[in-house]
Formats: sequence, C-alpha cells, structure tokens
Amino acid sequence: MRTYIIKRLFLIPLTLLGILAVNFAIIQLAPGGPVEYVLAKYQGMNTDSKAQFTSTPQAQSNSTASKYQGAQGVPEDLVEELNKQFGFDKPWYERFCKMVKDYATFDFGRSYYQDKTVLELIAERMPVSVSLGLWSTLIIYLIAIPLGIKKALYDGTKFDVSTTVAVIIGSAIPVFLFAVFLIVFLAGGTYLQWFPLRGLTFDNFETLSLMGKIKDYFWHIALPVVSIVIGGFASLTMLTKNSFLDELGKQYILTARAKGLSEKDILYKHVFRNAMLIIIAGFPSLLIKMLFTGSVLIEVVFSLNGLGLLGYEAIMTRDYPVIFGTLYIFALLGLVLKLISDLTYSLVDPRINFDKI
Repeated sequence: MRTYIIKRLFLIPLTLLGILAVNFAIIQLAPGGPVEYVLAKYQGMNTDSKAQFTSTPQAQSNSTASKYQGAQGVPEDLVEELNKQFGFDKPWYERFCKMVKDYATFDFGRSYYQDKTVLELIAERMPVSVSLGLWSTLIIYLIAIPLGIKKALYDGTKFDVSTTVAVIIGSAIPVFLFAVFLIVFLAGGTYLQWFPLRGLTFDNFETLSLMGKIKDYFWHIALPVVSIVIGGFASLTMLTKNSFLDELGKQYILTARAKGLSEKDILYKHVFRNAMLIIIAGFPSLLIKMLFTGSVLIEVVFSLNGLGLLGYEAIMTRDYPVIFGTLYIFALLGLVLKLISDLTYSLVDPRINFDKI
C-alpha cells in the first residue's frame, strides 16, 4: 500500500499541471475577458464621464478596436493600461509559466475587482461551503444508507414501492424549488417565520454565549441543509439498494444461509462489507459536489456567500485569478479525497491490494 500511496502523491502535481494547462488553453480561446468586461462597463458610463478621458479621435486606436470589440471609441492608452494591469501585455506562455510557479507555492494572486487576495476570498467563503457540504453529506449518508438497505431487504413490498415513489419525486424536483418552498412557508415568505432568511449567523453572533452561538448557527443552516438533503439523497439511496440486492443474490450468500447463519450475520458480516465498496467510491465526488458546486443556487436563494457563488461570480466577471485559484484548490482537494477513498477501500476490505495497480 505504501508504494501505491507514493505513486498517487507523485501523480497529484502532474494531474494539477494538466488541469491548469487545459483550462488555461480554454480561457485563451473563450470570447471575452477582463479587459472586455471593464471596457463594457466603461462604455456604460455617462457621456460627461467619457469626455474627460477622450481627447481627440487620434487618441483612439484601430488596432485596439479590432482586438477588443468594446474598444471602439476608447482611448488607446486606457486599453494599454488595462492590458498591463491584467498581465495581457506578456505572451501567453510567460503568463502560464508564472502562474504554475506561483501556484506551486500557493500564491494565487489578487482578485481583479476586489482588493483582496484569492486566499482571503476563499477563507471568507469557506465556512459557508464547509457548513453546507459537511452537514448535507453527513445527513444524506445517514438517511440514504439505512433506507437503501431496508429497501433491499424488503424489495417489492409496499414499503419499497412507497419509498421509491418518494425518492423519485425528491430527485425530480429541482433543489432550488424546495428552497423557495421552505422560504415561503417557514422563513417569513407568506406563512410562518420560524427561520432566518439570509446569512450564516446574526450580526450579534460574537456577543452570544457558546450555546447561543451553536443555536444561532444551526438555526441559520437548517433550511439550506434540508433543501440540499431532500434533493440529494435519492441517487445514493437507489445505489445502496441496488448494491445490496446484487450482493444478496450471489452464490456465497446462499452458501452462508445453507450453513445456518442468521440473516443479521449474513447482512453485516458478509454483505455489508462488499456492498459498501461502491458507495465509498462515490463519497469524494459527492463531498466535492456538496462543498463547491452543488449548493450554488442554495447560496443565492438564502443569500449565503459560499465558494460556489464565488466561482460563479468570478466566471461571470472573468476574474481569472479567482477562477484558476478556486479550480486549483478544488482539484487538489478532489485528488486528496480520492486517495483517502482508496485507502478506505483497503480498510473496508483488506483483500484489495492497490500495490498491484
């Protein structure tokens, strides 16, 4: 196992380099950019504001206008200043090499539009995403695995059919609709006002006692977590059921029953270990989804500033340092969690030996 861990740790930097290279190339080919974004905002200024920057028609550059669609009627020196500010006055390979060198030391630079470093922005948004991701993943597993096992044991019964209908309905309705429904009925939308509508805590959080802080924290995340759980446990429930059904139908189960083992021993000493392997394999991707991408709409609906919303805003404004910085961290965490998942494989089933891979 040690050899496998060393191999995987060696591959992580190479994988990150490949991810950065592919996405850097895509960004270079994609239309628009931070210069275009700023020029579009500049063109939206009033005429009086423009007049103080524009001197004569000779101050405008045809070459600049042809490079940037929004540069028509914009002073050439302003566009050149923007290029220099965003680093586009250098060739692409110099910018890529500098980015790789900086990222190797976790220097992700500063946001183009916010006077903060990328790490500061991530640190500010991390508590929201961690809260939503960890609690949602934990509750989903606590619900889906026992429910999936029971559905497998009572396959074809009224319990199985009724819960399947509920699971299908839960998976078919978008998560944000559940969120809106909960807000309308429980957060002062139309009926009850049992829960706060926005934020992770109240403004007076620091003045509360320890129990008051805990209560305030869980009071705020209750509805967002419930929204994510309702829309996210369906696939894991069906995966658990199908995995256990597959194991229950194998020959070694029939042999165990023929030897007189109880159903409880068969389920927890034989079936559980084998059936859980495929479920463990999906844990890293589910956690990454919940942490960074699965809760973007929830963050918008409940006014929560998390990493998902940060990445979305960065894409919309072409804030490249934030885009690549969050991408790098997401990819690194994903690779580390995948390695942890493989190690968990060997703990659940010692027969698995990754050293042969």
